[in-house]
Amino acid sequence: MIKAVVVDDETYACQALLTLLERYCPEVSVEAACNSAKDAAKVIKELKPQLVFLDIEMPHMNGFDLLEILAPIDFHVVFTTSYDQYAIKAIRFSALDYLLKPIDMKELKAAVKKVEEKLTPFFPQQMDILLSKLHQPQLIANRIALPTMEGLQIIAVDTIICCIANSNYTTLILKEKQKLIVSRTLKEIEEKLEGYPFLRVHHSYLANLNEIRKYTLGEGGSLVMTDGYEIDVSRTRKEMLLKRLQAGK
Repeated sequence: MIKAVVVDDETYACQALLTLLERYCPEVSVEAACNSAKDAAKVIKELKPQLVFLDIEMPHMNGFDLLEILAPIDFHVVFTTSYDQYAIKAIRFSALDYLLKPIDMKELKAAVKKVEEKLTPFFPQQMDILLSKLHQPQLIANRIALPTMEGLQIIAVDTIICCIANSNYTTLILKEKQKLIVSRTLKEIEEKLEGYPFLRVHHSYLANLNEIRKYTLGEGGSLVMTDGYEIDVSRTRKEMLLKRLQAGK
């Protein structure tokens, strides 16, 4: 059983999640439900849960403030939120999980399964990346957290040369002839790298513009990266690529 605590200031939202967990996630044992971050801080310290379902938007103290009080974090966190797109981007950036309200049963089961099977074990670095990005929205951290079959990989963004779609996975081509297969789609990786000099040049390729050695003309053309790796450019993305290259960003 997974020992859990639910934190949400909205009573109806809290009850809805409890009902879903009871009905569809028998492997989760909810030890307590808190309607304020202040109460949750005390309960979490006392009960030491393995998993906390944490609402982001709460009065007086939000979910992120609560985590700072509880640091260092030694439990899994699944954020729940109705909006706040910036917070969602920060959560994706750190490879932590979240659920959008109203919570979908299938997404809830998937989130619980990740914790149960320990496919995405908790790493303190994830919370460090999340909080640094939230506190410094104009200064994007230079590391991202990416889930792999072996666990979580923390990598420096400037070591990524390009990313290649591989069904529901993505292969990252890194410097020094290294490769990394991550359990995320190329679209999700593209979202994580928003704000960095990366461009989707093809439905299957995401390129680091700082790592392009040469562009070869053609219907769409192709790129030769600094490590010699060659990737195609689609005809529809050629114009955007040339604009970015000429602008130098």
